[in-house]
Amino acid sequence: MKLYNSLTKRKEIFKSIKPGLVTMYNCGPTVYGIQSIGNYRSFLVADLLKRYLIHKGYQVKQIMNITDVGHLTNDSDAGEDKLEKRAQEENKDPREIAKFYEEAFKQDIERLKINKADKYPRATEHIDEMIKIIQILLKKGYAYEINKSIYYDLAKFPDYGKLSGNSLEDLIAGKRVEIIPEKKNPYDFALWIHNPAHIMQWQSPWGSGYPGWHLECSVMANKYLGETIDIHTGGEDNKFPHHECEIAQSEAANGKKFVNYWIHIKHLLVNGGKMSKSLGNVFSLQDIEDRGYSLLALRYFLISGHYRQNLNFTFEGLKAAENTLTKIHNFISQLKTVDNEKVNVEEMLENYKSNFEKYLDDDLNISGGLSVIFDLIKQSNKLISDNKISKMNAQKIMDFLREINSVLGVIDLEGNDENLGVQKELIELLILARAEFKKNKNWVMADKIRNSLSELNIQLKDTENVTIWEIKG
Repeated sequence: MKLYNSLTKRKEIFKSIKPGLVTMYNCGPTVYGIQSIGNYRSFLVADLLKRYLIHKGYQVKQIMNITDVGHLTNDSDAGEDKLEKRAQEENKDPREIAKFYEEAFKQDIERLKINKADKYPRATEHIDEMIKIIQILLKKGYAYEINKSIYYDLAKFPDYGKLSGNSLEDLIAGKRVEIIPEKKNPYDFALWIHNPAHIMQWQSPWGSGYPGWHLECSVMANKYLGETIDIHTGGEDNKFPHHECEIAQSEAANGKKFVNYWIHIKHLLVNGGKMSKSLGNVFSLQDIEDRGYSLLALRYFLISGHYRQNLNFTFEGLKAAENTLTKIHNFISQLKTVDNEKVNVEEMLENYKSNFEKYLDDDLNISGGLSVIFDLIKQSNKLISDNKISKMNAQKIMDFLREINSVLGVIDLEGNDENLGVQKELIELLILARAEFKKNKNWVMADKIRNSLSELNIQLKDTENVTIWEIKG
C-alpha cells in the first residue's frame, strides 16, 4: 500500500511502526458551531483510510481531538477565541457552547456512518499536560516568556517549514501576520496566552491564562499514541501554520520525529468557488436532508473524488450520487430474487477484489475502486439476464459487496435506509402487478405500468425469469 506523504511530497510504501498496528491522529472539530459538509470531507477521508487499513488486516488506534478552547480567529495570536466569540453572541457560557456543538458533531458523524475513534479528548481536559510540555520547551530553550505569555522561539527550530515549504526567512520577509510587539519575531506562536478578559482561565507557573491552539494536538497525540505516530490527517488549510507548529513543538520536546506519514485533504468547493457564509453556500447535514437528499448519498459524493484534488460540490452532483446508489441498491434487490443453479462466480469475485485493492493501495484511488463495483454490476446483470447465475452465487456476490462496503460505508445492504429517494417496495409491487397482467395477456395495463414507471425515470428490462429495473440518468 502506498500513501502520498505531504512531508516528503511523494508516494511511499506504508509501513507501520509496530507490525499490525497503526496509530492515527486526526485533527478534529473546533466546537463553536455546526460543522459544514466541507469539514466532513476531511473526516470522511480519514474514515475511509481507517476502514481500508482494517480491511488490510491492521488494528487501528485512532484519536480525534475536540478543540474547546484556544482556537483564535487570527493565526497571529491577536484574534478572538472562536468559542468565546460564539458564547458572547449567544449570551451563553463557553463550556455550554462547546458541550452542545460537540454532541451535535458526534450525532453527525454517526449519521454519516463514520466509525468512532478510540477517543475524542478535549483540550480543556489536558491543561496539566500542556503546562508540562511548555516547561520542557522553556527548559530546552525553545520558548520564552513575555508578560506572562509563553511563545515558541521559531529561530531555535531550523526545520520549521519542512512540511508546508514556508521557511521562516520567507515568512519574515513577507510579514503576512499582524505584529505583536513583544514577540522576538512575528511568526513565533503562542504556547500560553495571558489575557485577563478571556472567560476560561487556568492557573500556571506564569500566572492565569489559557493554552494556544497548536499545543493541544501535540499533547494529545503524545499522550494517547506515543512520541512518534504513524499517520496524521487533516485539511489542507491545517498544513500551515497548525501542523507546522505541531511538528516544531513535538520534535523539540521529545527529540524524535513526530509523524511518519502526513495526509492532507484538499478543499470542498461549492459551484466552483469557496464556501462562504456571505454567499449562503455553507451547508450542514441538516441543510442537505432538508433539500430531500440522503446522507448516504452525501457520504458517497464526499469520498468519490480523490482526496488530493479539490472536490466541487453541486446539488446536481449530489443527485447523480443518489442515482448511482439507487442503481447499486436496485442491483442488490435483483440479486435477492435469483433462484437458479448455474455459473460459478468465485474466480470473477477474486479478480474484482484484487482490482479493488490494487486501486486503493495506490494512495486511496477511490475512483478506480468504485469502478470495480460498476463493472461487477454490469457483468452480474448480464449473468442474471442470461439466467446464468445461481442463488448461492448471488449470495457470494452479496458477501463480496458487504466486504467492499466495510471500506466504503455507502451501500445499504439490508435496505434499512429510508432516504434513498425511491420507494422500492412500491416499484416492485407494480412490477408484480405488470407480470400478472402479462400472464393474463392484458397488454394495455402491462404497457401502462411500464410507461408510468418510465415517466418516473424507472426503466424495466424483461429477462426469461425476472424483470430488472433501474433508475435512468
